[in-house]
Amino acid sequence: MSPSDLGHVIKPFVFLDLFEADSSFVGQMPMHPHSGIATVTVITEGNLHFDDPDAGKGEIAYGGVEWMRAGGGVWHGKEMSAGTSKRVQGFQLWVALPPHLENAAVDSQYLEAAAMPQAGPARVILGSYEGVRSPVRAPENITYLLVTIAKGETWEYRPQAQHESLWLSVSRGRLTSPERVDAGEMVVFEAGNEAIRLTAGEEDAVFVIGSAAPHPYPLQLGHYSVHTNADALVAGETRIAELGRQLREQKKAQGPSGPMPIFR
Repeated sequence: MSPSDLGHVIKPFVFLDLFEADSSFVGQMPMHPHSGIATVTVITEGNLHFDDPDAGKGEIAYGGVEWMRAGGGVWHGKEMSAGTSKRVQGFQLWVALPPHLENAAVDSQYLEAAAMPQAGPARVILGSYEGVRSPVRAPENITYLLVTIAKGETWEYRPQAQHESLWLSVSRGRLTSPERVDAGEMVVFEAGNEAIRLTAGEEDAVFVIGSAAPHPYPLQLGHYSVHTNADALVAGETRIAELGRQLREQKKAQGPSGPMPIFR
């Protein structure tokens, strides 16, 4: 999903990527900017290592999360590296921010799996579900879960009353709802907040599911940014350009070695 296609339909959810590769690919990722959004990375198989002077060091495995609110502008891409697993799979989600946050200060969190609460088979990544609240500092009226249900078992998701944007994507196994959803597929449900019954196929099913109150703003798209209006987009891209100049100067002074955390 990207902001130019399904992102318009289920905003504030505007981008989704299911990645799977040798874990060394993370070290090859270049520094890149964002503004106006928050990015959420969850791991469904394997693990990655994080190293940020402001947050310490640790491991993101199944159920752990990297949250970064880009706000008014940030460069990142080198805060994560290969962990102990040879391969890694996971989802990266972008969430469009409301006007009071889209040009606000950057905020990032790294939460290991042990810090993330559970509601039945679901890890509560953003928001709350069944009285369980995530520690991630996300905007209100968003729920995002990472779920594993055993083969043949059925689980029911009950969105909150205002949550009319509803979707899911499968990383392993298969679901029926009653339509079939295979690994690598994403489905968007009709607007509404009726409960959804999901049944795993012949193996365990791993998936993410999100619901939210609709984002009542247009999407102003830049090269790396999503904002609610043209002025906010200009402010975000101007800040990104300035940070880019500072980053290049710092890299020249620092040389090729040394860490490069989130640059804000």
